[in-house]
Amino acid sequence: MNDIVRFAIVGYGNIGRRHAEHILNNANAMLVAVCDINPDIENNLPGGIRFYSDLSEMLNDTEADVLCVCTPNYLHEPHTIAGLNASLHTVVEKPMAISVVECDRMIAAAEKNARTIFAVKQNRYNPPVQAVKKLMVNNELGAVYMIQVNCFWNRGDAYYKESNWRGKKDKDGGCLFTQFSHFVDILYYLNGKIVESEGLIQNFAHQHNTELEDTGCFVLKAENNAIINFNFTTCAYDRNMEGSLTIFAEKGTVKIGGQYMNTIEYQQLEAAALPPINISAKANDYGLYQGSMSNHDKVIQNVIDVLHHNHPVMTSAEEGREVIRIIEQMYAGAK
Repeated sequence: MNDIVRFAIVGYGNIGRRHAEHILNNANAMLVAVCDINPDIENNLPGGIRFYSDLSEMLNDTEADVLCVCTPNYLHEPHTIAGLNASLHTVVEKPMAISVVECDRMIAAAEKNARTIFAVKQNRYNPPVQAVKKLMVNNELGAVYMIQVNCFWNRGDAYYKESNWRGKKDKDGGCLFTQFSHFVDILYYLNGKIVESEGLIQNFAHQHNTELEDTGCFVLKAENNAIINFNFTTCAYDRNMEGSLTIFAEKGTVKIGGQYMNTIEYQQLEAAALPPINISAKANDYGLYQGSMSNHDKVIQNVIDVLHHNHPVMTSAEEGREVIRIIEQMYAGAK
């Protein structure tokens, strides 16, 4: 049992169930407890998993190593800090929080308790992303001139009816936090920090059910002087259309494309060509809508590898914080 990492989950909605699935499927992991405000969940849990409706009670009553925070955006900070103060490492779903100030308090709690925050950015594991990351690390693209990011998804009325926090400014934060923080993260992961931002945002089709924008267009400048065009919308008709990132550089052009950055859609490289990559049927499917690529099995495995084998954390709290800083910078520069 010493090699088993014991997990507890707070928030057992779509993404919490995804965490549970991969914990249960990992021979080196054990799901010991779940906390949620919906009492009906207790009847649907596999045997041996204790159910709680109060997080403090679960933390006081449960012997666990890791808390997975899968609650709505605005609860990420208090639930993470509660887990850290109970001496648990924490896995925090995206976005890490909805402000840099919240991230700073979370990081301070992790340092005080000598525990680790794992920020969930599962798209980093996408094979096309890893292939392009290798090009960047090895400087095989040379100087980066321009990057185009396109996030064209659909979020209809049913999505916002499903949970009352969605679309609320103080609980959701905005599209860049809830739908597209993964794309901000991949931009940062591949090309580094953003130093300038300006843009336009508008709510076209969701004025009746959200307090937020549903469309935006930004021009950013990276620390390495690359110019970035970042476009997003949740108004793609009827279904998700595209989630892509294209790099124009000194020694090549490469596009990570598909609906979820799941293919190498275009490449023209001075270096050897990347192998064809096209991953299908791996998006997070929530019935009424689809989300980003489902690599949560790798997220759970990274936690185990860090705690038991001293592997590096795939996405540190500091990196999660930087994504939030970029998002805040984008919104601050928006008209």
